[in-house]
Amino acid sequence: MATFLIQLHFAENDRHRGEPAWSWTVDRAKALGIPGATVLRGIAGYGRRGVLEEGGVFDFAPDLPVIVQFVCESDLAARLESLMAVEGLRVFRLRVPVELGWTGQ
Repeated sequence: MATFLIQLHFAENDRHRGEPAWSWTVDRAKALGIPGATVLRGIAGYGRRGVLEEGGVFDFAPDLPVIVQFVCESDLAARLESLMAVEGLRVFRLRVPVELGWTGQ
């Protein structure tokens, strides 16, 4: 079965069902059996509206980019994306085929 790197791009302040959208998504991915997730918070970024958001020492509520990454088989990725569609959670995503392995072997 094919394995993919899935990247979901959120704004830090995106909400779904009363919680951060990225957090809701990670919880559902875990419940679906996706074996791992990584959440990355950007220090700066802009989206399709072209508004540059940057974090700084005195910024208490920036809307910085958050990327959630999963590596999983295509059926699990499809189940997560279907759930997000049913829930009306629309985010930009990348789905890239990957080859898995360990270094040093």
